Amino acid sequence: MIFVINRGCQLVVLAGIVIDELCDMKNLLLRSCMMLVLFTKVLLTNAQIEPKEKIDEDDEDRLTDSTYIAVYESYQGKPKVLHAEPLFIDLIRDLGARKGEAEWNIGIGLFNKKKYDEYLLFVEYEWAIIDRLGLEVEVPVNFFTPHNGNSQGERPQNQIESLKLAAQWTFYVNTETSTSIALGYLNETFLMPPSEVKRQFFSENMYNPFIVAAKRWGNNWHSLIYAGPQIFQSFSDASINSRVEWNSNIHYMLPGTRNFIGLEVNKYAYRDEFFAIFRPQMRLQIKDNFLIGIVTGIPISYTNQNLSTFFRIIWEPSHI
Repeated sequence: MIFVINRGCQLVVLAGIVIDELCDMKNLLLRSCMMLVLFTKVLLTNAQIEPKEKIDEDDEDRLTDSTYIAVYESYQGKPKVLHAEPLFIDLIRDLGARKGEAEWNIGIGLFNKKKYDEYLLFVEYEWAIIDRLGLEVEVPVNFFTPHNGNSQGERPQNQIESLKLAAQWTFYVNTETSTSIALGYLNETFLMPPSEVKRQFFSENMYNPFIVAAKRWGNNWHSLIYAGPQIFQSFSDASINSRVEWNSNIHYMLPGTRNFIGLEVNKYAYRDEFFAIFRPQMRLQIKDNFLIGIVTGIPISYTNQNLSTFFRIIWEPSHI
């Protein structure tokens, strides 16, 4: 009996030590996962999913989806397919965008680099000037803080990073197969650090033609591919470097809403190097024209960047 009590005490002490160790483990991935769980609960609440008989619930979901999709795709103007748009590398405008549609985005990101943390803030405006042709303007700003033990000189300077201008034309829309295809072009001009602006204002330019292909499978599952070359030209010595960007996306959209959960995979290939970042993500529709997205970044095959967290706030003003 005494032996059993002693063993029980030892197990209690051991459990206490393990719990203390787990409580001390603080990292970005754990916080992000907790936020994703919270968003899942909110999404389910927002979708008003109630416990019913499974057959009744499935029938209700199909009816809700069919009605919602029909209204979305047939509302004013040319036909348009409902697609889930990725949150980190988003599209210039919705595929098949109708004239007058517009959207404001505010992005906030935290990226844990090897020697410092990078904070990203950007403002983006996108609109459709005619049916199926969208334009975009974006200005990102970067802030940096060194990790403990690293000097201020080991981090880049805080600055306006670049000016992005882009256009996207959806040339193929098929509502019967729920498929859309678009061509686009993104031009990003990078600014010099503040200490060097007097000598030279711009550092380099990126030319990025791309193609987007998306398909909805049934009412809820969405897939999308975004791909194209990125060509960097330096303004100081006219040197040119390039890489290929290939983003794959899969999302599940909750019935009768624009809420979704999914995975975005950003892949980049150089001549002798490849790296990818997995970005599990969620989007929550607060109102008809106001949405919030959260993204967690998990890199592979890339030693300079660790985990990251990103938020996107989306507001769609009334059509012009």
